[in-house]
Amino acid sequence: MRTRPFYLLSALTGLILTLLLALAPSAGARAGIPDVAAALKQGPVYVDPGAADQLSKADADALAQKIKDADKPLFVAVLPATAEYPPENLLRNLRTQTGVTGLYAVRLGDGFDAAADRSVMSANAVDNLVTSVRQPGVDARTELNNFVDQALPTLRGSAPASWGTVGGDSGVPVGGLITLGAVAAAGGAGAYAVVRRNRLRKEAEEREALEKLRVVVDEDITAFGEELERLDFHPAEPRADDAMRADYERALDSYDKAKSLMGSATHPHDVKAVTQALEDGRWSLAVLAARRESRPLPERRPPCFFDPRHGPATTDRSWTPAGGATREVPVCAADATRLDEGRDPMARTVDTVDGRRPYWEAGPAYGPWAGGYFGGGMLPGLLVGTMLGSMLATPAYASEYGGGEFEGGDFSGGEFSSGDFGSGDFGGGGGGFGDFGGGGGDFGGGF
Repeated sequence: MRTRPFYLLSALTGLILTLLLALAPSAGARAGIPDVAAALKQGPVYVDPGAADQLSKADADALAQKIKDADKPLFVAVLPATAEYPPENLLRNLRTQTGVTGLYAVRLGDGFDAAADRSVMSANAVDNLVTSVRQPGVDARTELNNFVDQALPTLRGSAPASWGTVGGDSGVPVGGLITLGAVAAAGGAGAYAVVRRNRLRKEAEEREALEKLRVVVDEDITAFGEELERLDFHPAEPRADDAMRADYERALDSYDKAKSLMGSATHPHDVKAVTQALEDGRWSLAVLAARRESRPLPERRPPCFFDPRHGPATTDRSWTPAGGATREVPVCAADATRLDEGRDPMARTVDTVDGRRPYWEAGPAYGPWAGGYFGGGMLPGLLVGTMLGSMLATPAYASEYGGGEFEGGDFSGGEFSSGDFGSGDFGGGGGGFGDFGGGGGDFGGGF
């Protein structure tokens, strides 16, 4: 005998399916950007019925599965070159209506372009990917698979949780809506498991990165505390003035702030504020030292590149990392002397799988640590060509800060942000769909 809850569930399921099918467009109705966006919230690949001859359902399903298996926020749409999809601002409009942070690729007629939120991939990286796969006469299946294969290894972030709650098949939104009803009928158990697994994986990645950073930052905090203990300054001493006391107070405040921030850090990107506080504290000590010795106050400079614990840099020197190009880096007086004498600088080393290595030869977990010390947009120039710089430049782990700095460790991507993103937050794909007869009009300008 069937129980009352069974009848209630059956009735609820029937009502959901009826409403969803009533809201879905008919098979003959023309889709538009809102329909594409709705489908991409449910799965990574959408093929407009008018472009079904470009990518078969089997190929679309295989492409979607590849993206899902990689757990990356990559969205692909195959659209006909019709009035429903004007090329101008198409990617931006699609991103706005989908409302999910990620990399968006569109095959429009015979044309192809892509753009991304900078938190998952830089505009330059998108441009390079598009250029490498966009060739005249190539079919959609080859072009899209080439793009996805190259994008996935360097794409930052995770797939949106909404893909786990529904089937995510390509095609018109009806399939996704029916799947949504099926999930509701099943009680959402499978959806919850997928979302929970993704969340736990993300939390585990963050914990691992944070623990790597905690060791290094705790060493930095301890070193700064020892500097304060060795400081032979007493606010009440006869030669002390208000300016000196203010410098000393700022240094103490920076020490306390760094300890407090590290104690409350829950995500890798929280570390950036800690090293910023330490940099401020060491600068205050440098100013205090100049006042006490009656020297001109030093120019505000970043810390020594080779080891921020050395304090503010006093000069610049040319330095060439192994296999990299020569660049000017800020250095302390001791490291400047070592370089002038042809010796290696006293580098800050961290633990790696290959033993202790200079931080610029370590993994991208140290991006937030370096970002706090070297602000103002200078970090990319310092790290270019190094292992850390190369890994951060490909957003497998970190994205660019506003103004070109590297950010580390917030593990963003695949998150719903609605239309709240600025003109500088979404870019790439400057070539335009018109290059290969895909609908005409410049597309990439202004990103």
